[in-house]
Amino acid sequence: MRKLLSIKYSAAAFNIAMLLLRTGFGLALLIKHGLPKLMKFATLQNEFYNFMGMGSKFSLILAIFAEVFCSLFIILGLFTRFAVIPLIVTMLVVIYGADKGKGFFESELAIMFLTAFLTLLLCGPGRISVDGMMNN
Repeated sequence: MRKLLSIKYSAAAFNIAMLLLRTGFGLALLIKHGLPKLMKFATLQNEFYNFMGMGSKFSLILAIFAEVFCSLFIILGLFTRFAVIPLIVTMLVVIYGADKGKGFFESELAIMFLTAFLTLLLCGPGRISVDGMMNN
């Protein structure tokens, strides 16, 4: 019981937590959002949210890049802090652009992804990652 109430943690617990955070959110974004966008590219390219007047097709390409390729980097823990930046931007676009007409907390999924990716930006991938192995 004492351990459950403690605010102390070990380096191993931190590294396992970062691994779970990276793989859980990375796989969820990749499988649930990135790959479906990639598979339905032809139908989505004309109806996708037009970010900053760049055009629906280019906005979709940017979203696919973030949700597929950056998610893969996050899962592997490769260039993690660089890879989360496009994902953070994508989630902000979803919250303040694509879901603008909805209430703030109706974008709860994007808010959860944003929170996870901001945590990875601040804390890094942990030692159980390609970045962690390269810096060892």
